[in-house]
Amino acid sequence: MDRVTVDELVVEFALVRLDHPGLDLEEIAAMVVRRAGPDRTLEFAARNLATRDELRGGAFESAVEYVLRTVLTLRDEADREWM
Repeated sequence: MDRVTVDELVVEFALVRLDHPGLDLEEIAAMVVRRAGPDRTLEFAARNLATRDELRGGAFESAVEYVLRTVLTLRDEADREWM
């Protein structure tokens, strides 16, 4: 199974957000992780561990944190480019 690219992750996040506009960003990230399945959950949790050097919860929570942090980081970078 190939790794999910950041671009693929952002597209999936955007599609879930379009389908569920009333949810907050953390709930959207959780939906993305649930839809991704157990293998991807472990992949995202491992990426979070590699970035943070710690797990601050179970694999699911860590995967959600990774998805949310990735999307917010990219959004912040895009905002800075427009300034």
